[in-house]
Amino acid sequence: MPLNVDDLIAIDIHTHAEEPCNHSRDDGYNEFQQGMAKYFGNPAGAEGMLPTVQQTAEYFRERKIGAVIFPVDAERETGFHRYSNEEVAELCAANDDILIPFASIDPWKGKMAAREARRLIRDFGVRGFKFHPTMQGFWPNDRMAYPFYEVLEEEGAITLFHTGQTGVGSGMPGGMGMRLKYSHPMSIDDVAVDFPDLKIIMAHPSFPWQEEALAVAQHKPNVYIDLSGWSPKYFPEILVKYANSMLKKKMLFGSDWPAITPDRWLADFEKAPFKDEVRPLILKENAKRLLNL
Repeated sequence: MPLNVDDLIAIDIHTHAEEPCNHSRDDGYNEFQQGMAKYFGNPAGAEGMLPTVQQTAEYFRERKIGAVIFPVDAERETGFHRYSNEEVAELCAANDDILIPFASIDPWKGKMAAREARRLIRDFGVRGFKFHPTMQGFWPNDRMAYPFYEVLEEEGAITLFHTGQTGVGSGMPGGMGMRLKYSHPMSIDDVAVDFPDLKIIMAHPSFPWQEEALAVAQHKPNVYIDLSGWSPKYFPEILVKYANSMLKKKMLFGSDWPAITPDRWLADFEKAPFKDEVRPLILKENAKRLLNL
């Protein structure tokens, strides 16, 4: 049954397909997930505690929340095998009443990334692509990624870039090699200039560069912000102020499942100082328009 937006109470623009497929966990993967669990204060990183895509679908279906879901391809930087984009897309197709497929390809794969992206869009119905500059070790405005972006712009796909601080490698020696600098939101401003028809989402409150992220989203018509990865009770005051005013049509609900559950996020959102007329925009209407649902 195709997704019926009218039946949904919200659309979560940011959920993860975490567990590797077709093989056991790679060496170091448990420690990586344990660090994530400690950072976010949940048990999701313990072995056996990460939900499958099917379990994710069941969780969100029960709550009548649509979910954009994606893996993260960071094989080159982390050494962890990626979750197959095709498998995630096929699982989404089997649960298309609730799941919306995004994919992830390390932009360092060059022409191979562009070729894979076009195939995923055309043959598997993938709607967008997740980038994690810190995990993938690249500046978003690095020209090596531009052939990839060209394909996404041509095909009408959405891009979603991690911005700001990350739980990935938090507390591990050397931060597991993760460099925070790559997730500065200002480098995305260049991408928005050079690809004005490319839909761009900056993921998360962009600590410690929140004002820069707001500036980019305000200045560039094709840039949005998702509010995932943080409980709303911790949102910076300036973020709430912009969400309640000039950026009210550019803010998107995202949880960062399974690191943060929609139950927790939505409960704290109810208590946060958002205007009543803004809440439905954030929870569903802005995503509905962006995804052309």
